[in-house]
Amino acid sequence: MNIKSLQLKNYRNYENLNLNFNKRFNVIYGNNAQGKTNIIEAIFVCASGRSHRTSKDYDLLKIGSDFYYINLELKVEDVEKNIEIIYDKNGKKRIKINEIPLKKIGELMGNLNAVMFSPEDILLIKEGPSERRRFVDITISQFKPSYFFDLQQYAKIILQRNALLKNMHDNIDKNISLDIWNENLAKTGARIIKARNEFIKKIDMLACRKHMTLTNYNEKLNIKYNPSIKSGDYEDVKAIEKDFLCIIEHNLKREIAAGTTLAGPQRDDIDFLINDKSLKIFGSQGQQRTAMLALKLSEVEIIKEYTASSPVLLLDDVMSELDSKRRQYLFKNIGDVQTFITTTEKSVFENIFNDEVSYFYVEQGVVFS
Repeated sequence: MNIKSLQLKNYRNYENLNLNFNKRFNVIYGNNAQGKTNIIEAIFVCASGRSHRTSKDYDLLKIGSDFYYINLELKVEDVEKNIEIIYDKNGKKRIKINEIPLKKIGELMGNLNAVMFSPEDILLIKEGPSERRRFVDITISQFKPSYFFDLQQYAKIILQRNALLKNMHDNIDKNISLDIWNENLAKTGARIIKARNEFIKKIDMLACRKHMTLTNYNEKLNIKYNPSIKSGDYEDVKAIEKDFLCIIEHNLKREIAAGTTLAGPQRDDIDFLINDKSLKIFGSQGQQRTAMLALKLSEVEIIKEYTASSPVLLLDDVMSELDSKRRQYLFKNIGDVQTFITTTEKSVFENIFNDEVSYFYVEQGVVFS
């Protein structure tokens, strides 16, 4: 998989931008706050339907503009694809693939697979569970679109169920309709839990190996799934569903009192451990960065395995976060993945990539190649 070209109109600080890319390495360089990250952000939007920096499409509009437009051309094996995204300031968002409008954003998943590695990734460790769930959900959705649809359905079920819980005090008969939502919650939630368990087991194994190499076998990284629903068998969706329903029944009085659903995938977490100790509590900044490097390279491998195609790798200003040893390890393990790099230091790369690289200099929303 490789991206051939990108066109932006009224996107962030770009009024009109057209770029053609190298099949291997693309270095986007310049001073800070010039628009480098905006380019790879737009690529990530074409992969996931949303920015890695904001949940609001309105934030992506160029100041004073009524719409933004992204057009991305890519090639997967021998198949040419075109992704178009149009958003207007009234909140309407349209996505097309090969000029065919998509009915749901989930239909975008899997057309362009991308792995983003940025300094903000350290928030996966430092911040709350929602950041870690978001990482898991975006990654799985790229190689398993049905998972994304389950997430959307689950969110709707939670919304309806919570509304009923808030009204339970006033109308006991609503317990009848609550039973239907309980069953839907358990069925959909069980599929999400099973997929998360499979993914985290896989990435734990891969990241552990990579981390061992990076630390000369002195430190062991483990990534553990900490689901809200405790089950005796996370590989059997029916067993998870049964355990989920038992927990729902057990929590019912407290949920009615709270007016919200107290257990389920929306309350899952992931634990990062170094030598069996919490990376968040006991890990140094260097240990956390090393863990993220191992995690992201493992993410690339998993997507390649499940899709039989390499994702694109987006490295947003991470070179300054890595020492020379980790930089060497990163580029040695990229393989044949098309890579986009933003940096303030072009000289760092001039003796690394030989002829397999294109350079793009960015200054105040203008790109020179």
